[in-house]
Amino acid sequence: MSVAVDAMGADRGPAVVIEGAVQAAKEENIEVILIGREEAVLPQLEKLGNAGGLVTFQKATQVVEMGESPSDALRRKKDSSIRVAFEMVKQGRADAVVSAGNSGATLATAMVVLGRIKGIRPAIATWMPTLKDPVVMIDVGANVDCKPRHLFQFAIMGSVFWRSITGKDTPRIGLLSIGEEDTKGNLQVKKAYDLLESSSLNFLGNVEGRDVFNGDVDVIVCDGFVGNICLKLSEGLAESVMAMLKSEIESSLLATMGYTLARSAFKRFKKKVDYAEYGGAPLLGIDGVGIICHGRSGSKAIKNAVKMADALIQAQLPQQLAGAFFSEPATAVGGMC
Repeated sequence: MSVAVDAMGADRGPAVVIEGAVQAAKEENIEVILIGREEAVLPQLEKLGNAGGLVTFQKATQVVEMGESPSDALRRKKDSSIRVAFEMVKQGRADAVVSAGNSGATLATAMVVLGRIKGIRPAIATWMPTLKDPVVMIDVGANVDCKPRHLFQFAIMGSVFWRSITGKDTPRIGLLSIGEEDTKGNLQVKKAYDLLESSSLNFLGNVEGRDVFNGDVDVIVCDGFVGNICLKLSEGLAESVMAMLKSEIESSLLATMGYTLARSAFKRFKKKVDYAEYGGAPLLGIDGVGIICHGRSGSKAIKNAVKMADALIQAQLPQQLAGAFFSEPATAVGGMC
């Protein structure tokens, strides 16, 4: 198994990406292929070592910038690090892609190069911390405009992903809405509710925004517009809470003493809400494995993303996803509702 890592896309530069990839190779015995410009990758790789030959290099002469249009990148940059990574998977030279670069370009390139499961709208899933076990939220940014059947597809893909990571069966599905009653929500959500309720999925009903972090469901379904706002809001809230706590702790000697006694609890809390612990967000519905990382990812996030990619390869996620849709009515999965 080998994971192709786009070394060029992250906001913090190639160094953190390479460091995280090398750490993953060492810790989990994963074969990693770093893709990028020679002058940016090889000196850093020589400095860190190649993990006993597990880490290799593949040249790519172009880089997709964060603000660049995905369509322009596809048309003009045939030798970008993102494009080369997915081409390697298509050619059978790698099994998965990890990128912290332009997420729109990553999504578009994956669909053009690898293709998608027939009739299925690809979506981005992510883990969200809760009071209990982490929950999968899907979609968090791939599709801002969705039909009810797309939300139904997301529920199936989120369930398969959840099972492949946890090893458990029958995840509890919730549909994000403005109220728990089946009459609440816009037309899209109401029709999606009917599809989910009549399916074989373990659908528990609507979930309100305030309940996302309770941990009472395992998969939360929404369109990419709402999901991306939820994701960014939760990230910003976690960072703000940590900043406010730090400010209050430093405000007095008594508070500092209290922090000293509760330091381990604060560290556990910080780890629980740190997106780097979850690595990246898998792109589900493509004919392969792709992990999209936060642009601000550090080495720990990249390391965990490579580990997740390896786990999804071994779980044969694309094959599981393709097979999951055969158990549901074709009118629900690919209908015009």
